[in-house]
Amino acid sequence: MAAARHRAARLLQDLQRASCRCPAHSHVYSQVTKHDTAGTTTDYAFEMAVSSIRYGENVTKEVGMDLQNMGARRVCVMTDTNLSTLPPVKAVLDSLAKNDICFKMYNSVRVEPTDSSFMDAIDFAKKGEFDAYVAVGGGSVIDTCKAANLYASSPEAEFLDFVNAPIGKGKPVHVTLKPLIAVPTTAGTGSETTGIAIFDYEKLKTKTGIASRGLKPTLGLIDPVHTLHMPERVAANSGFDVLCHALESYTALPYTMRSPCPPNPINRPAYQGSNPISDVWAKHALHIVAKYLKRAVKNSDDREARFAMHLASAFAGIGFGNAGVHLCHGMSYPISGLVRTFKAKDYLVDHPIVPHGLSVVLTSPAVFTFTSSVCPERHLEAAEILGADIRTARIKDAGLILADTLRKLLFDLNVDDGLAAVGYSKADIPALVKGTLPQERVTKLSPRSHTEEDLASLFEASMKLY
Repeated sequence: MAAARHRAARLLQDLQRASCRCPAHSHVYSQVTKHDTAGTTTDYAFEMAVSSIRYGENVTKEVGMDLQNMGARRVCVMTDTNLSTLPPVKAVLDSLAKNDICFKMYNSVRVEPTDSSFMDAIDFAKKGEFDAYVAVGGGSVIDTCKAANLYASSPEAEFLDFVNAPIGKGKPVHVTLKPLIAVPTTAGTGSETTGIAIFDYEKLKTKTGIASRGLKPTLGLIDPVHTLHMPERVAANSGFDVLCHALESYTALPYTMRSPCPPNPINRPAYQGSNPISDVWAKHALHIVAKYLKRAVKNSDDREARFAMHLASAFAGIGFGNAGVHLCHGMSYPISGLVRTFKAKDYLVDHPIVPHGLSVVLTSPAVFTFTSSVCPERHLEAAEILGADIRTARIKDAGLILADTLRKLLFDLNVDDGLAAVGYSKADIPALVKGTLPQERVTKLSPRSHTEEDLASLFEASMKLY
C-alpha cells in the first residue's frame, strides 16, 4: 500500500512538472519573476497602436450613425475655410442632420497649423463643452482637432505641457479624450491612424508636435471619393509624404536599439523604431506608391489610382505611427517653418507655404545616401520596390541607387529643383540646422548617428536635386 501511494505521488509530481505554464492554465504562474528593466539601456519591446479604420466609397454617410451609436449629444466639426464649401464637408453635415446630431462647426483651421492656430481651436473646443469631435480634412485639420480635444479634456494643462521635449515638457497623456472621428480628404499624412499632432512653433520658427497614443482618433473613415477633389500638386505633395513615411519607418533605428528603456510602459514613445509589424505596412505602402502615385497625380479622374493612394496613406500611417520617421521629417520642419515668400501651386492660402510633403521629400535623396551605410539591404530593397533594376547592383551602392530612383520620380512629377527653388540658399543652412536640432523625437531614430556638420552637408546637398 505504501509503495502504491509513493508511485501515485511521484506521478502527480511528474504531471505537475509537465503541465502547461501559460497564464490561462498554470496555478504557479504568479511565481514567475517579473521582467526587470533595471540596468537595461535599450528597449526590449514594441507595441502597436492604431485607430479603428473603416474604408469604403461613400462611407462618410455613416458618420451620423456612428455619433448616434456613441451617444454624442454635442459635436464639434472641424475643417478649414476651403473645404467648408466642398462635398466632403457637405457629406458629413448631411449625415449629422439626417441622424439629428447637434453640432457646431469650426472652419478656421490653418493649413500648416501654428501654436497660435492650435490655441484658437482649443479655445473654441473648451467653450463648446463638446462630447465628440469630427475632423474633415487633411493632416492640418485632423492634427488641430486632436490638439483641441486633448486640451479641452485637460483644462488645467498649459500648452507646452504635452508638447514634445525639448521645446515642451513632453508629459504623458493620462486623461481619456472624447471620441474623435477623422474623415481624411487627402492621401498623405495618415493622421487618421496616429496619435501625432504637428504644428509650427512660431517662437522658434520650426515645427514640433504632440505625440501620444491617447491622441489617436477613435475612428478613421477613409472615403476615397474625397481624394477626387485634390488638385494636382496637393495630390503630389500628399503622395510624397506617404513615400517618406514608408521609407523612413522602414529604415529607422530598430526598436531594440532605441534608448533609454522606459521605466514604465506609459513612457514608451509612440515612435519606437522599426519593428516587424511596422515593416509590413511600410513595404506594402511603398508597393502602392510605386504603382499608383504617378497616375494619381497626373490624372485626377483615375479613380483606381486615387483610391489606392488613399489606402496607402493609412498603411504608411500605421507603419510610421508606431515605428517613427527620422531625418527627412526632422529636417523638413525648419524648411516649412523658415519659409519666407514661397507659395506652392494649388494651395489656396494667404501665407507663404512649403507644403509638408514637399518639405520632406526635397532632402530624401541626400538623406538616404547618408543613412544607407548602416542598413544597405533595406535601402536597396526599397529602391527595387520603387522600380530600380538591382540585378547587378553592389550593396555598397544602395544609397546612391535609392537616391537616383527618388530623383527620377521627383523629376517625372515636376518637383521644384531642391531647396534653392523654394527660397533657400547656403546662407540659410545654419538656421536650418538650428531648427533641426530640437527634433530629437525623430532625428534620434536615424539609423546612422549624425553631427551638426552632417546636417549642414545634407542641407547643402539638397539645394539642387537634378
